[in-house]
Amino acid sequence: MRILLLGGTGEARALAAALHPDVEVISSLAGRVPDPALPVGQVRIGGFGGVDGMRRWLADTPVDAVVDATHPFAATITSHAAEACADLGLPHLLLARPAWPPGDAIVVQSDREAAEKVARKGFSRVFLTTGRTGVAAFRDSDAWVLIRAVTPPDAEVLPRHHDLLLSRGPYRYDDELAVLRTHRIDALVTKNSGGDMTRPKLDAAAALGIPVVMVDRPPLPPGVRTVATVAEAVAWLSASVR
Repeated sequence: MRILLLGGTGEARALAAALHPDVEVISSLAGRVPDPALPVGQVRIGGFGGVDGMRRWLADTPVDAVVDATHPFAATITSHAAEACADLGLPHLLLARPAWPPGDAIVVQSDREAAEKVARKGFSRVFLTTGRTGVAAFRDSDAWVLIRAVTPPDAEVLPRHHDLLLSRGPYRYDDELAVLRTHRIDALVTKNSGGDMTRPKLDAAAALGIPVVMVDRPPLPPGVRTVATVAEAVAWLSASVR
């Protein structure tokens, strides 16, 4: 069996390891993060050139199935994979980690709406953990923004008052408490990425009574088969392909 695994997440690396060496896995990474953690097996880095490019790649590199284990907010590649696989009649699965229950969080639909909510609520010291792509929405913010990202955002999108915290998870609860206290944060802005790796910031914010503004996940393409765990993905491959 040979599969294309759209990865870049811990779940994708775990799935590649679970399938190795019985299944030939070609893991595809977007290439946006320098020095990424690499899975076992073959790896390709870079985009496909839109849905047409992905369709051509799949035609030129025959695979038995495509598993999308990208980040929950990688909506473009998820949409392209669903469309290309439907066109070619390829088995296609989305491995999506469960979302966090929003609880008391202020749920918004976009980074821009998050910035607008911060302004309306009058938050003045914001911990922004939406990644480098979410920074542009806060460019004109009056708040002081602590930006946590793996790679630095482009200089032209940085808020007037900010500091950068370059790091990569997983994160610990005690460390997140220290960040919130040291920087006197009065609002946490995050995406609903789900999973345990970055969950501690929510627990720390709750312990300190700090409001959370949470960007909701983008909708999934209609009709996509979805599982929540690596074990379920392995079982689906076994049943659907073998």
